[in-house]
Amino acid sequence: MNANISRRQLFRGALALGGVVAVGGSLAACTTTEPGGPDAEGGGGLLERARQQGLRIAIGNEPPYTELSPDGTVTGAEPDVVRAVCERLGIEKVEGIVTGYNDMIPGLKANRWDAIAAGLFMKKSRCAEVSYASPVIVSTESFGVRPGNPKDITTIADATERDDLRIGVVPGGFEQGILEEAGVPGNRIINVTDARGGADALAADRIDAFLLPTLSLRELDGVEVTDPIEDAPSTGSSAAFRPEDSDFLDAYNEELEKFKTEPEFAEILDKWGFDPTVVDGVTTEELCAVDG
Repeated sequence: MNANISRRQLFRGALALGGVVAVGGSLAACTTTEPGGPDAEGGGGLLERARQQGLRIAIGNEPPYTELSPDGTVTGAEPDVVRAVCERLGIEKVEGIVTGYNDMIPGLKANRWDAIAAGLFMKKSRCAEVSYASPVIVSTESFGVRPGNPKDITTIADATERDDLRIGVVPGGFEQGILEEAGVPGNRIINVTDARGGADALAADRIDAFLLPTLSLRELDGVEVTDPIEDAPSTGSSAAFRPEDSDFLDAYNEELEKFKTEPEFAEILDKWGFDPTVVDGVTTEELCAVDG
């Protein structure tokens, strides 16, 4: 993510999910405390501390998964679900910290936040480092292209086999891994700041297409969105936690599974354009089996 854009986004985020969106640097003092360690304020595990102090979540700014509105309010499908589950756990405050996808897992390990709620898709490499809650979102991938799709880009195979194509991705995102796994050369994988940055790069002819979740692309004006890509893996996401916070994850999952049967869950997913029924029967283990 471009440093200047990130800084503007962070300073616009002066409000929380019902409270404050923190600038990442303001939490620096917390990084020296081991999660759940004897020096943690309030002691005890993450659940007890979150009830006393609130839960800090890493977020992106990629609608419909997460969205930072002009007034600084953080919302989106994943933060809205996390906030609803936290209310059921007796956690009154959920604080969002905007960060890049590359930094989400390292920041979680460093205790700069307590969870990730950013549409960080499950795959083998991530699931080896963090513990995901029960799936909330199942997603497909598409290409954002110029109107009329003049280069007829419809598959990952196109990106792999045609050496004239430059494909934009958000650094550290699931889509970068898709292209790398498929063998697309690094000099044809072009970093863009975010979905809007991808649209700008497309308009400026710096890329020929950019790869993002289908719904993220449909949020953009002036970009044609291809049908879901048949040879791209489908995956999904939910909140991710440190493996050592297993007690919190167990309690969270228990409430999440109850919440997924309630009308409010469907209302949140519908609001953001997701089909709430597609997660029925989908397991974390299944989504964590995706290569990458």
